[in-house]
Amino acid sequence: MGMPLELNTMIVTKGREKRVEENLFVLVKEGYRLYPIDIPIDVKKTMDSDSSGSAVIKKVEWENSSTTITYQLVSLNSTN
Repeated sequence: MGMPLELNTMIVTKGREKRVEENLFVLVKEGYRLYPIDIPIDVKKTMDSDSSGSAVIKKVEWENSSTTITYQLVSLNSTN
């Protein structure tokens, strides 16, 4: 039996991220997702929005058909 798996090259938060520390966030996504670890990737609020900044994923956890990622925001794009 196969396991559905999605490969992601950006973080789409949809406003569901939770701040753990100053620049450290946790985000839970439905389904099993694979992300690159320890390299900067774009962070967006929605798929169609401009990049909010870039982050480095520190940890990926799969459990109960969901993926939890812990990421550190390394740059923030200005809205001005």
